Amino acid sequence: MLGPLVNSLAIVVCSLIGCFIVRGIPERFEEIIKKAAGLAVIYIGLKGTFESRRTLLLIMSLVIGAVIGECLNIDSCMNRFGGWAEKKLGMSDGTFSKGFVSASILFCTGSMAFVGSIQSGLQGNYEMLFAKSILDGSMSIVLGASLGIGALFSAFPVLVYQGGIALAAMAISGLLTAEIITEMSAAGSLVIAAIGFNFLGVKEIKVANLIPGMFIPWIWLGITGM
Repeated sequence: MLGPLVNSLAIVVCSLIGCFIVRGIPERFEEIIKKAAGLAVIYIGLKGTFESRRTLLLIMSLVIGAVIGECLNIDSCMNRFGGWAEKKLGMSDGTFSKGFVSASILFCTGSMAFVGSIQSGLQGNYEMLFAKSILDGSMSIVLGASLGIGALFSAFPVLVYQGGIALAAMAISGLLTAEIITEMSAAGSLVIAAIGFNFLGVKEIKVANLIPGMFIPWIWLGITGM
């Protein structure tokens, strides 16, 4: 659990820096920083997606995952939770929920979160999660400055998600092949790219509803072996 704990702590500390030190700069600077972050997130997401060796499986995974996510309405549930937390904290600017949801998905999905957590659980190797902590910390400063304190609370889902994978990896080590990990990571990276488009304000995508698509490659390759 050392890797997930360090990653979560980095998000908390750097989000606080963004919220209380960097925030307060003129709105036009906040806007351009947000756009720049959006472009960077799209690049990170697409770069990870190109690691996929099975384009049709990637497409199928996102489509099926989107249908499942829409049926479960994951995006709405996460936003409701963010709204509830916002009220409990006495905030009313409306950015808490967006910051929480965007940061949670950004930090939880992708190859580094998934593979790093597996390495942490199976091998006690924290190198990838430590590197991810530096990247997430940098992004937390930007998110904290542009979207507020909601970004800080993403540390909790990060800890649960990465810690859960690390602990579960020991029990399911025989069910995870290198190919499954690659395809799951590629699907997660495409979800990350969708967050970038939301930052740019092109068209709002219910990104959380795409999350189930990450797990379709595991099911498909596990059952068919193809």
